[in-house]
Amino acid sequence: MTTFDKREQGFEAKFVHDEELMFRAAARSNKLLGLWAASQLGLSGEAASNYATALVTGNLESQTIDDVVGKVSGDLAARGVAREQVAAKLQECLHQALAQLEADRQ
Repeated sequence: MTTFDKREQGFEAKFVHDEELMFRAAARSNKLLGLWAASQLGLSGEAASNYATALVTGNLESQTIDDVVGKVSGDLAARGVAREQVAAKLQECLHQALAQLEADRQ
């Protein structure tokens, strides 16, 4: 195996790792956002958990950040929560999720 082949394998392994990390971070941040949104909607217990889980699993392969923000902001529109607030909360949840994943790794 040449140095080039080893380097290529290293890059491929890093790519797979980074993609897996981002997938896990997105799923965890969507769950955190779902739990926050559920509390804004007055849901608790199993209803809150179900709402958050549905946000994570709904259209898992093709779900974008915009889809998540649109869904949650639509659900919270009657509560006076603006789309920008939801987007900011999602960013906060993403940072929290990355920190949690980093802590889990150690």
